[in-house]
Amino acid sequence: MNSRLRNGSAGAGQALAVRPLSGLPVAVPVQEPGIRPGAPVQPESKRPGLKTGLRNNGISRDMLYRIELDGACHIISEDYSYKSETYYSILRAEMDGKKVKPSSATVLDAYVVPICLERAHLAGIPVCAWDISQGYAPLPSLVYGLNYFASSADYAVIHDSGKGKEVIKHITNKGKYPFCFQKLNEGAEVATTVAIFGKTTDTGSCITDLARQVYELFAIPLVTIVYVRYGSHCCLSSLSPTRYSRLSAAERTLLAAYISHQEFL
Repeated sequence: MNSRLRNGSAGAGQALAVRPLSGLPVAVPVQEPGIRPGAPVQPESKRPGLKTGLRNNGISRDMLYRIELDGACHIISEDYSYKSETYYSILRAEMDGKKVKPSSATVLDAYVVPICLERAHLAGIPVCAWDISQGYAPLPSLVYGLNYFASSADYAVIHDSGKGKEVIKHITNKGKYPFCFQKLNEGAEVATTVAIFGKTTDTGSCITDLARQVYELFAIPLVTIVYVRYGSHCCLSSLSPTRYSRLSAAERTLLAAYISHQEFL
């Protein structure tokens, strides 16, 4: 399995598979004796030698980490895409009957925008109003591609018809695929935050509550939340993978604290 992350989200037409998050199995790629929980796990091809020491806050690019928390093994990764190393690690553990978070079904749903928002809505999480179109989008709107290779990390805000046509042409591959749009009302502010085990270094009660609710539903340890703020009210727009290299110093410190089992310090 290639540890380099690929953009392979489930297709827009994929059925929603909802399974309870409790009692799910655990997964970690090939692990040699001596690797302690919380230490990085890599394929053997990438290990010049066994390195368990923490450096750069214990976070290294393309690494998978595991920690035991609340009776489950949590897999921390830069990406949980379908057919990625992380996905197969989770899937293998589930087949072994172990308890793992997030689940393989959850990570497929989380990065397909309409499915993510529908699951969140059913769980009582405030979400942006959305629809699927082949060519039309009201102005202004937040838009996402829905083809197999589309990433929820790639979104655009369109304010005028000229730019809107160009963006829609791009994300639909000249009309071959549908796209998801979210109408923006007056006063809308599009923003992002990184959530680490449901916690964020950003301030404000609305994003703090949103990050907590998202984690309670999807149980993804590291995720970027795209949201739309209207004053003191926040609505979920999408979830996307988070590169370690994009973390702020405060976010790296928080993530490293979990990895080293010091999350309450």
